Amino acid sequence: MEVTGNTDLELAKASFDRAVTFMQSGDAETAEQICRQALREVHIDPNLLCLLGASLIKQQKVDLAEKPLSRAVKMFPDFAPAHEGLGEVFMLQGKLPAALEYLQRAGELEPDNASVQLKLGKVLAGLGRTDEANNAFEESFKRTPHRQTLVEGLQRQRMGDLKGAEQQYRKVLRQDPDDVDALRLLAGLAMRAKQWSDAETLLKKALDLAPDFYQGWQDLGQALQEQDQMEAALEAYQRAARLKPTEAAPLTGAGTVAAMSGQHTDAIDYFQRALTKQQDNAGALAGLGHVLKTIGQQEEAVAAYRRCAELNPGHGEAYWSLANLETFRFEQQEVAAMNAQLAREDLPNEPRVNFLFALGKSHEDAGEYDSAFDYYRQGNELRRSAENYDPVNTIDTHDKLMDVFSAEFFAEREAWGNQSPAPIFIVGMPRSGSTLLEQILASHSLVEGTHELPELSRAAKSTRRFGMERRSYPKAVLDMTADDAAQVGEEYLQRSARHRRDQAPYFTDKLPNNFAHIGLLQLILPNAKVIDARRHPLDSCMGTYKQLFARGQPFSYDLYELGEFYLEYRRLMEHWHSVLPGKVLDVQYEDVVGDLDSQVRRILDFCELPFEQACIDFHRTERAVKTASSEQVRQPIYASSLHSWRRFEAHLGPLIEVLEPLLMTLPKQARPAALQS
Repeated sequence: MEVTGNTDLELAKASFDRAVTFMQSGDAETAEQICRQALREVHIDPNLLCLLGASLIKQQKVDLAEKPLSRAVKMFPDFAPAHEGLGEVFMLQGKLPAALEYLQRAGELEPDNASVQLKLGKVLAGLGRTDEANNAFEESFKRTPHRQTLVEGLQRQRMGDLKGAEQQYRKVLRQDPDDVDALRLLAGLAMRAKQWSDAETLLKKALDLAPDFYQGWQDLGQALQEQDQMEAALEAYQRAARLKPTEAAPLTGAGTVAAMSGQHTDAIDYFQRALTKQQDNAGALAGLGHVLKTIGQQEEAVAAYRRCAELNPGHGEAYWSLANLETFRFEQQEVAAMNAQLAREDLPNEPRVNFLFALGKSHEDAGEYDSAFDYYRQGNELRRSAENYDPVNTIDTHDKLMDVFSAEFFAEREAWGNQSPAPIFIVGMPRSGSTLLEQILASHSLVEGTHELPELSRAAKSTRRFGMERRSYPKAVLDMTADDAAQVGEEYLQRSARHRRDQAPYFTDKLPNNFAHIGLLQLILPNAKVIDARRHPLDSCMGTYKQLFARGQPFSYDLYELGEFYLEYRRLMEHWHSVLPGKVLDVQYEDVVGDLDSQVRRILDFCELPFEQACIDFHRTERAVKTASSEQVRQPIYASSLHSWRRFEAHLGPLIEVLEPLLMTLPKQARPAALQS
């Protein structure tokens, strides 16, 4: 292992250290360049040859890596890393007998090397020598201080003992806080529990220690995406894509983030690039369908969904996405394919729910309402079993909101907050016409339509930083000053700006659940407008019950809970009308359908906007629409959806019972038969 002199030795060592730094940061290409340059300047060095091979393997240039590693083995036959590296090359090339020869030699030279034993196990398993492979794996575990503990944790995790698995992973971290595998596995448990912030912290620490950890970047992308940190999520997915340029998963993740951020052209590009890596990638095909639907390319969306279903028959989301297109109708063979999937005993619950809802829609389209409701019922019951929802907590939350945001509260804080009039909020229950109202407003030259923004609920959570004595929202707002309120309002405007694409003076925010935050809105943005989209209670609730939401709305999967939530929504809205008279405009869907011109003028007057004919001709406005109503708002207004609840009236007893006090206030002809007398 001699070199030509101290100068060469120092150069080799300095170059090696520099190259290692770049390898650890995930830049294998620069590491390769450093190694090649150094090898041109020094006589020879085994460490540089092996690191050059490793950098080429990292770039998936496996065939090129064979040359420097073979040279290292020939010139330094007792250097274990050279044998290990060449064995890895042959393993990746599928030349398992050759890989076995070199890895066995590496094991003889370094008997305590856990990495060599692990690779030996993989090669032996590939050769069908199961017992020897298991022995090699066991030897690897013995030589890695914490591996056996991690394996025990994994075994517990597979058996469903998540608490036991967590204890094993934390045991390792108490002994070695920098164990990357333990950090990754613990982060996986946090993601499974939807504790995204904890997962983010663990993954970032793991990536600080191992910057070229592909799966870590991929998981971090998801954790950031779930927290709506879209720019950071996109960077994480892009980093993963650079580390494994042949993988489709990071490109699919990047496409999803771009789509959620309204960057539809970029999203399509990412999904199409993912499909060049893996043509049957379900996430990319379904994601492509979602984007095409959003921008109004319905035929192309249907083609993408059908391609997804064809290549992935068990991917229920593709079928539900097709069913969720208002004008789409399943063909007989597609219905048969869905029923065949439901007959599978091993079908997981998530796709099963998708198939049930899709078949419900199929039978409803065929006028078979009893069968349709039965499918909807089954899908809702199965989905409800996976949701964590407490109706009592909803009542308690609303009570706290009404207690804090009283008439006295607002009287004492008049003219607080940011005075911008830009936001127009559209709130209400799902499936109550909010997308139609948004399309009407977005057709105005002074208004930009965004979509369902999470920013107001974020603003609510952010108030905790002002709360004294650890008070959380809503009580934390009692400790806010006028400057604090203005600051939170400004933060909302800044965060919502990333969802906007033009410089229109006004924009819509149509997240229905924002009805709970109208009090906060008055505090932080007193000049913002609020429109409450209302619809016949049974139409609204049945429309919600038939809808399979991607996330949120956990109250919607049980008729009793759905009815109770609807009453809670109305109770809270009555409070806002009482303490903030004139703040909210109620717009009834049936009135818009019956007299579009008058209702459009009423809405524009409330928003202090001049009348524009484009708002009447809203269906001609070209814009991206993400919600389930995207097709409806691209058509002239129609009345066929009015009173559609009557198709299912025979099955709505629990819902009618809960809503009876409200239903009895409606005209007799608008009530169900059971309440006619």
